[in-house]
Amino acid sequence: MSDEAAIFVGASDADQYLLLKYANRHGLIAGATGTGKTVTLQTLAEGFSSQGVPVFMADVKGDLAGISQRGGDNPRAQERARLLKMRDYAGRACPTVFWDLFGEKGHPIRATVSEVGPVLMVRLLQLNEIQEGVLNIVFKVADERGLLLLDFKDLQAMLQWIAENAGELTTEYGNVSKQTVGTIQRQLLLLDQQGGEGFFGEPALDLADMIRCDATGQGVINVLAADRLMQSPRLYSTFLLWLLSELFEALPEVGDLDRPKFVFFFDEAHLLFDDAPKALLQRIEQVVRLIRSKGVGVYFVTQNPLDVPETVLGQLGNRVQHALRAFTPRDQKAVKVAAETFRPNPKFKAVEAVVQLGVGEALLSFLDAKGVPVPVERCFVAPPRSRIGAVTDAERKAVMASSALAGKYDKAVDRESADAKLTGRVAAAVEDAPAREATRSPEPRLKKAQSPSSAPAPRPPAGRQRDSIGVTVAKAASRSMATIAAREAAKAIFGRGKAGSIGASVGGAVLRGVLGSILR
Repeated sequence: MSDEAAIFVGASDADQYLLLKYANRHGLIAGATGTGKTVTLQTLAEGFSSQGVPVFMADVKGDLAGISQRGGDNPRAQERARLLKMRDYAGRACPTVFWDLFGEKGHPIRATVSEVGPVLMVRLLQLNEIQEGVLNIVFKVADERGLLLLDFKDLQAMLQWIAENAGELTTEYGNVSKQTVGTIQRQLLLLDQQGGEGFFGEPALDLADMIRCDATGQGVINVLAADRLMQSPRLYSTFLLWLLSELFEALPEVGDLDRPKFVFFFDEAHLLFDDAPKALLQRIEQVVRLIRSKGVGVYFVTQNPLDVPETVLGQLGNRVQHALRAFTPRDQKAVKVAAETFRPNPKFKAVEAVVQLGVGEALLSFLDAKGVPVPVERCFVAPPRSRIGAVTDAERKAVMASSALAGKYDKAVDRESADAKLTGRVAAAVEDAPAREATRSPEPRLKKAQSPSSAPAPRPPAGRQRDSIGVTVAKAASRSMATIAAREAAKAIFGRGKAGSIGASVGGAVLRGVLGSILR
C-alpha cells in the first residue's frame, strides 16, 4: 500500500484499499439480499467520513441509522476484526444528520416546484407526452409572468388558470385541453395521498448543509430515513435523482482532487432505471460521467448488476460484489455479467467464486495508483466501527436535537407566490368589476343596477385560509370564473407584456428544470 490516502475495505492475501484520489470514479455495491451489502456500505461511509469526506445515503430498512452510535461491541464484528488483524479496531460514532421527506425521523427536506422542474415532475406524475406538453406550458407561463411555483398550491392554481384560459393560450402555446389539465390534477392528488405534497415548499434544502465537516474535521454522514418513502418508489427515485442533479448544477468544476468533495450512495438503484425512458437514461449516463469533475463520487447499491445499464456500469471503477444466486436464467446471466466486469485473477475463477461467497465476503476490485482496475480479489470485508443496526427513538431524537441544523428546516414557510397572487388578484378583480363597468359603459351599467337580479359581488374575507391539496383539486374540477369581469381581470393580470423573472431565491428560472443544462 502506498502513502496515498485510502479506505481499508477488506483483505485476503493482501489488504484491499479504495484510493480517495479515485473515489470520484464512482462505484457499485451489488449482491443478493442478506449477503452483507448494508454493512459494506456502512464501512465505506465511515471510511469517507474519517477522511473528511461528507456522505449521503438512504436508510431504506432503518438499519443504517446505527452509524450515529458507537459500536465495536458486536461479537461478529470483533471476530472479523481479529481475522483481518485490525489491531486498532475500536468503537466509534460518526457525525450524523438525519433527514426525512416527511419530517418524522429527521429534518424535513423540501424543494420548490420550480427547482424540481417539469422533466422530473413528468416522471413523478407518470404523465404521457400530451400531458407533458401541457405541464411545460404551465411552467413557461409561470416563468413569463414572474409567478413563483413553490408548492402544490401554486402548481394547482396555475393549472386551474391554464384550464380556464385554454382557448386564448392555444393560439400562442399550442392546444391546451381542460381534460388533460384535469388528469394532471388527479395525478397530483394521488401523489399527495402518498405524502408527496410535503416535499414541495420552503425553506428549500441548502446543499451546503449536507456538504460539510464537523468541528473535528470528519465528514458529516447524511442519512435519509427512507423506510416509509420506499412505499412510494417513484417518489424515492425521483427525489434522489433531483438531489443528484442539484449537486451537478450547484457545484463548480474542480478537476481531479486528492479526495472527493462529496460521496452519494444510491441505494435500491434499480428504481432509478426501471421504466425510465431512453432519453432520461441517456441524461443519467451523462450526469454520472460529468459529475466526477465536480468532485462527487456516485455509488450504486443494488441486488443485481443487471439493474444498472451497461453504459452506466462501464463508468463504475470501484466494485464490491457480494454473493449472487444462480437459480434462474436471469440470475445465471447476472453471475456471468458480474464476473466479466472484473479484471481476471489467475488464482481463481470469478464466475465460480461469486456464487460461493459467504455473508460478509465479496469480490473487490478498485483502481490502483495509475487509475487502472486491479485484478479481482476474494476478500472478507472489514467491519464498521459504529453500531450495526437501528437506533432507538430516544437516540434518534438526541442526534436531531444536538444537530447544528435543529430548527432550520422544521417549520414550513408560506410566502407570496403563484397561488396567493392568482387567488388574491382575481378575487379583487371580481369585487372591483362593477366600478370598472360603470366607467366603461354607463348606460348598460345603469340598466344592470335597476335589475333586481344584479347584486354586487360579495367582498372576500380579509384573511384567506389556504385549502388542502384535496380540497383544491375538488374545487378545480368544478369551479369556473365567477363572472365575465373576473375573466377579463385575469386577462389583464396575465397580459402578453413581459413580466419580471423569478428571483434567485427559488433556484433560478423555472425552465432550468432538472439536471441543469444537460437536459436542454
